[in-house]
Amino acid sequence: MRSSRQSPGWISFVAVAAALSGGPALASGDIALGEYLSSECTACHQSSGRQVGGIPAIVGHPADQFVALMDAYRDKHRENQIMQTIAGRLTREELLALAAYYESLKPAR
Repeated sequence: MRSSRQSPGWISFVAVAAALSGGPALASGDIALGEYLSSECTACHQSSGRQVGGIPAIVGHPADQFVALMDAYRDKHRENQIMQTIAGRLTREELLALAAYYESLKPAR
């Protein structure tokens, strides 16, 4: 018969998963640092928030999704040599800063 109590291993797993998910950490992204780092992004992604050609807009993009996408490029789960290279050289602090910065912006109408 199965116990109704959760095992300590499961609780630890949930705690680690929550910590790695970036939830509270995203709020601590340094927007000023993100703005400083954004010039490389703006070279291809429009600062207006509009998609141009096949290059997606990132202005106003939710921080958690931004981080997940960049992690997918870093881990080579998403195909794009340029984005894999860029994501691969960003520190976690820089990535969180960029995510916070782009989330803080509102697309032009």
